[in-house]
Amino acid sequence: MWTTAPEADEEDVDRAVRAVRAAFDEGPWGTMTGTERARLMRRLADLLAENAQELATVESTDNGKLLREMGGQLGALAEWYYYFAGAADKIQGETIPSDKPNFFVYTRREPIGVVGAIVPWNSPLLLLTFKLAPALAAGCTVVVKPAEQTPASILEFAKLFEEAGFPPGVVNVITGFGEEAGRPLVRHPGVDKVAFTGSTQTGIAVMKDAADHLAKVSLELGGKSPNIVFDDADLEATNNGVVSGIFAATGQTCIAGSRLFVHERAHDELVERLLEKAGTIKLGDPLEMETEMGPVAFEEQLDKVQSYIEVGRQEGAELVYGGKRPETEQLKDGYFIEPTIFTRVNNDMRVAREEIFGPVLSVIPFESEEELIKQANDTSYGLAAGIWTRDIQKAHRVAHTLRAGTVWVNTYRTLSFNTPFGGYKMSGMGRENGLESLKDYTQVKSVWVELSGQTRDPFKLG
Repeated sequence: MWTTAPEADEEDVDRAVRAVRAAFDEGPWGTMTGTERARLMRRLADLLAENAQELATVESTDNGKLLREMGGQLGALAEWYYYFAGAADKIQGETIPSDKPNFFVYTRREPIGVVGAIVPWNSPLLLLTFKLAPALAAGCTVVVKPAEQTPASILEFAKLFEEAGFPPGVVNVITGFGEEAGRPLVRHPGVDKVAFTGSTQTGIAVMKDAADHLAKVSLELGGKSPNIVFDDADLEATNNGVVSGIFAATGQTCIAGSRLFVHERAHDELVERLLEKAGTIKLGDPLEMETEMGPVAFEEQLDKVQSYIEVGRQEGAELVYGGKRPETEQLKDGYFIEPTIFTRVNNDMRVAREEIFGPVLSVIPFESEEELIKQANDTSYGLAAGIWTRDIQKAHRVAHTLRAGTVWVNTYRTLSFNTPFGGYKMSGMGRENGLESLKDYTQVKSVWVELSGQTRDPFKLG
């Protein structure tokens, strides 16, 4: 054991919500201007930048993801707070030309209030920031519930708020299990909005619980993203992008390109390149910079990945690489699984339809663009997609037909603070990042001002 965290219960959740509610309704935060909030957010960003490497080490130790990846994530994370700090004093309403000459009408965009932010174990600080930065810019207060497997980095990050000068109670962290802490947070009548990232099944339960008091909900859920390779693609670049899409982060990412659709004329060559690349991927200690693929985060997730590999075999897919735990002395006792590639997969198999959340790739050949689009969209998910082609017309044409919230062309797994991110269908609702995300943390108030001073008939509308 290297760290401990409190196990919160419903009483703790209630105290946390009451604290952030008081900070919103009664404390100085609720009366601050956007300019004043922005100043605090920039201080927080400065501190985050100063502590990025330490936080990256904590997060890598907590969830087993590569320090080289966590270092990149945490090194860039301050930019989210700088960006949304810049937006904090630009959240504005509109004046509306009234159809009634004796009225002046305008709108105000106001903070939604208290936010319950629930984040998963795979990238805790990044996925929290997707929620926290726009919430703070909008003027909300936030109760954060980390995943029970990975609370350490968020607890360390939370210490920076006092140092940055935020008023007490603006951000509160509760740690514990879903049923004892997460569900009471979602169901608490003092929570005005729930922002959740996690599995689709849990997201549906969150939405149902939040509906009991009509809390606003945004959900970033699962994915089974198609990574599409046409026969005119640059296969060297494509091979690198496919590996990034499924084996980086040990496949433990909602945007994993786990369904690889390859035109039949490029299929054999690309598979050969993938096999060669997979054989060179270095598994090992995630804290060592030369490691390319770390362990699965925890035992239950390892069991899930292994069970899906067995399902793929039973369904008739051909296991052409990996599929087992490494046997070297250094790795055999860890939660490691080899990069795994299945060919001869069809889109009806479970390994092509269900989110595995591990380094398991299903390769599916196709013949025509029409067939490809039909298969790529034949999924309950719609989070992301990739397209590899030299034909720019084809790239745009296919991108417009894919039912996915993010489409990458000749790249994969790229995100930014200024670009909206979210899913179609069972991959969620609402958008994170970019100015679009501010809509989920604000609400619109219309104000009517009578100008004439004349008394009107009280029994007539308007």
